Amino acid sequence: MTQTHQIPLIAGYNDNGEPVVEQVIVTPVKGTTNEYRLHKSPAFVRSVAADDRIRFPADNTAAFELLEHSGNLSIRVFSKLNTAQVDEALTPELELMGGRLDVSSTGLLVYTIHVSIGFKRIEALLDSSVGRFPDTIWYYGNVYDPEDGVTPLNWWDDIAQSV
Repeated sequence: MTQTHQIPLIAGYNDNGEPVVEQVIVTPVKGTTNEYRLHKSPAFVRSVAADDRIRFPADNTAAFELLEHSGNLSIRVFSKLNTAQVDEALTPELELMGGRLDVSSTGLLVYTIHVSIGFKRIEALLDSSVGRFPDTIWYYGNVYDPEDGVTPLNWWDDIAQSV
């Protein structure tokens, strides 16, 4: 059985410039030093999803280095309401598409689904399901540049060609 660990990844910085840290569950990559695969998509750390390979620690401001995308998308659903009803409506539909729920808490759901399912299909489901609930929105966690939030990272181009 593979042993998992928790490591602290920086999700951003607060107004005082102090790091906001999220503890993520990882599995060490055999035969490497300081390389890990993310066990689940994180709630707040951007640019990564479940099964991505990272180096930690790394000599940069993020304190980790993304080494390889797994092909998984991270989807975060935020709600001012309890997310139980959103979970009931959305999770079975995403599971039918091969996705999974990684994090569930009041106000937050985090899903992982492979990019090969297709952005249009995933977004149609998210818009129709999440759109039924007031004060509830969804975002990709690893599709857009974390600095500007709008520039696509395009890491999926190579994966899409090989699928």
